[in-house]
Amino acid sequence: MYPTCLEKQNQVRQLFAACRTEEDKYQKIIELGHQLTPLDAAYKVPENIVKGCQSIVYLRSSLENDKVQFEVESEALISAGLAAILIKVYSGETPEAILKCLPAYLEDLGISASLTPSRANGLYSIHLRMKQDALKWLINGQKA
Repeated sequence: MYPTCLEKQNQVRQLFAACRTEEDKYQKIIELGHQLTPLDAAYKVPENIVKGCQSIVYLRSSLENDKVQFEVESEALISAGLAAILIKVYSGETPEAILKCLPAYLEDLGISASLTPSRANGLYSIHLRMKQDALKWLINGQKA
């Protein structure tokens, strides 16, 4: 199927293995958000804002060696962390893998269930945007 995508999902599962409570999960999500590299100011433009997020989330994609690279930034700690969880799995994957490798690890970790409806919608919106960008790269190649 998509071995690197599935392997990266397992790595994220391991990151959360020690989390025993919802508070532990939230702390881990915030920690992952803090680890993100800030996005260059040139990419903080309206077309890189993810629609459907309660806070402003910038998501940029590029295609390098037939693999999609994602960069993200959000001032909201939880949003940044949720984006980081997706980036850990999907950045560096082919457009096909991004479109077809389902984020089963989110359910396994109970992340979606532990989020407020607006945060869950934001997580879904970030993932949807990643898939939309992957589709553009698949169709347009270097022109996306």
